[in-house]
Amino acid sequence: MIITSLLDTDLYKFTMMQVVLHQFPGAEVEYRFKCRNAGAPGIGDLAPYVNEIREEICGLCHLHFEDDELAYLKAMRFIKSDFVDFLGIFRLNQKYVSVTALPSGEIEVSIKGPWLHTILFEIPVLAIINEVYFRNTQQRPDVAEGRKRLDSKIQQLQAAGLAELKIADYGTRRRFGRAWHEEVLRTLVTRLGRGGAGTGQAKDANLSGQLAGTSNVLLAMELGLTPLGTMAHEYLQACQALGPRLRDSQVFGFESWAKEYRGDLGLALSDVYGMSAFLRDFDLYFCKLFDGTRHDSGDPFEWGERMLGHYVKNRVDPKTKTLIFSDALTIPRTIELYRQFQGRCQLAFGIGTNLTNDLGYEPLQIVIKMVRCNGQPVAKLSDTPSKNMGDDEKYLAYLRQVFEVT
Repeated sequence: MIITSLLDTDLYKFTMMQVVLHQFPGAEVEYRFKCRNAGAPGIGDLAPYVNEIREEICGLCHLHFEDDELAYLKAMRFIKSDFVDFLGIFRLNQKYVSVTALPSGEIEVSIKGPWLHTILFEIPVLAIINEVYFRNTQQRPDVAEGRKRLDSKIQQLQAAGLAELKIADYGTRRRFGRAWHEEVLRTLVTRLGRGGAGTGQAKDANLSGQLAGTSNVLLAMELGLTPLGTMAHEYLQACQALGPRLRDSQVFGFESWAKEYRGDLGLALSDVYGMSAFLRDFDLYFCKLFDGTRHDSGDPFEWGERMLGHYVKNRVDPKTKTLIFSDALTIPRTIELYRQFQGRCQLAFGIGTNLTNDLGYEPLQIVIKMVRCNGQPVAKLSDTPSKNMGDDEKYLAYLRQVFEVT
């Protein structure tokens, strides 16, 4: 089996799931799969592997949380005991997932059911699709090339003047495979050292290394790393259907988050409606309340300058706030961003595919995004148009109008 533990997922799935349990337990949702680079020569032809993918998902649905895993979650200061009790009886149900081969050679994946019972599918299903694809197309992977590339990345991070630059692993969903993911992290721990969290969570002054942590909860537990994560796009998208009115859905999402975590996990995602719409809603109250913001689309340098200017405009010292960059980062791009913004704010960098799927093969650019909540369309409007997500063009047009997105 590819997935052998329900902890083999990103932390933000649990932080969002806790909000769902406490505030939106009756919400019904639908997710859809998309391969953004499907159609490129030799890329995205997943149909031949449908049966393998289904078998792996079947195995996933037989898993349950072990006692030591529940104890690990319970020890996190922001995880509440009733949520852990719920996870103790939780199982993923295969009836909520369908995987279909298409004539084009691509696949269709639909996840549909109660949000509380479907939210944990996304990350392991994506990891399954990736690993099934690569174990069939690269049966003798060039691990030596992967190690060479990883060594080059580490050497770049160890250059003079970069000792305070900390990176985090955000690569579960698009990793080459589970074993390679673990090797990458073990190598980073050995070569870079463990660093304190830099993403609005607990910081440990005794951890001075450059690896801040990982989004993967299982590997964090096994390797003694800090698990990192707060909210993702699906949370703010669902608020389009769950809030009092569409125009206030972003504000509703932030306020509901603050209600749950009371100032903890204080990082706001900025790109569900684009940066301009985010800044209109992220007023003085939210500037002070949240520890920082996360970038995930559009030009990161422009985004960072706008974010710092917004803090200054709202009479908030940018040096007290964290900017997290997590959009398709490479090590050279990370270093560029660090040099531009160091000393002006607190910084964190989440690197995904370029860390966990860089062995010389074209990685799959795959996502699973929420498209409906409570029977109503929901969508994401990105500053990177290719990252827009939604299957109802009329609703997307309406969303642009409501949030004044050109």
